[in-house]
Amino acid sequence: MLTNKLGFSWEQYYRAPIVGIVRSLPQDIIFDIVAAYRDAGLTTIEITMNTEGAADIIKKLRSRFPELNVGAGTVCTLSDLEVAIQAGAQFIVTPILNEEVVKIAVTQHIPIFPGCYTPTEIYKAWSLGASAVKVFPATQLGVQYIKDVLAPLNQIKLLPTGGVSKENIRSFFEAGAIGVGMGSSLLNKTLVNNKDYEGLKNYFISIKEEIFEFLP
Repeated sequence: MLTNKLGFSWEQYYRAPIVGIVRSLPQDIIFDIVAAYRDAGLTTIEITMNTEGAADIIKKLRSRFPELNVGAGTVCTLSDLEVAIQAGAQFIVTPILNEEVVKIAVTQHIPIFPGCYTPTEIYKAWSLGASAVKVFPATQLGVQYIKDVLAPLNQIKLLPTGGVSKENIRSFFEAGAIGVGMGSSLLNKTLVNNKDYEGLKNYFISIKEEIFEFLP
């Protein structure tokens, strides 16, 4: 099993290549959501650094759910990166391309998925050593953009985020994405508000089933 020094498992990731994005929710609800996430067979979860108590949440999730890949998202600065690493984040996700953040993560052997929009940014991030490039926001770009970028840059691993839903997730994998990031479209608001975690688990399973043929 391939891991980095903080225990990120690519083997686990590829079993369910969805990065679940958790932002601005209370701790107790997050723990219940993550339990449902794990029980649904999903493996990689991101806590954004602009969530209150993000570092503490990451630490606790690492302890309570050692079988999951737990990472930090919305990492924009070197300060954010330092806090995330100290909290035990196993991977880093950014909404922007901060070259220094990428370089340090690569030096520390921590997988990093920097957010990029243009082909030039995407290629730059990859050349700096990004493990995959988060295409963000993918809402307006859509599936065709992923196909267009991968035509000349087929060696780059793309992780579209923003605008990915249960209805279109399959098409992103068909276009060549190695995974997707999902936030509000994954954490069904009605189920979360009703604290229907069994229903949420089944919803997670239904999304995973959409990409079943792309799983190992």
